[in-house]
Amino acid sequence: MRVTTRHGRTLAVVVAGALCALAATAGTAAAQALTPMRGQVKSVTDQFAFRVFPANPYKHKISIEVRVYDENFAPVAARVMPAAATLAPEDNRSFMVVVPFDGLAERKVRICAESIPFANTATRLRTQVCGRFFAQRLR
Repeated sequence: MRVTTRHGRTLAVVVAGALCALAATAGTAAAQALTPMRGQVKSVTDQFAFRVFPANPYKHKISIEVRVYDENFAPVAARVMPAAATLAPEDNRSFMVVVPFDGLAERKVRICAESIPFANTATRLRTQVCGRFFAQRLR
């Protein structure tokens, strides 16, 4: 079924034009960041470490947790120091991540910065940005 306006345009064209105009005025959206996004390290011990820097590009504070997953996003038992932090607007923070090899000669992991909504806000959105990291154990 086609609905036309008084001026002969189809309603779909009018709605599409309004949505395009709204999108053009919305501006660009900021994205949460993690530096570095990938890394490679060699270790002579039974564990390896990376230092990552999650960043908050927003104009409001956010709470960040750093978590470690394997290649298939299964949780990995790693030590993260600190485990969580609150980032001020447009700020970043250093997190140290120590991962065991668990008997493997090499290991690929994903280190993710996850923003956690504050309990007293209406926003329930959790965002996640991950980097890929590779470690090789030297014998």
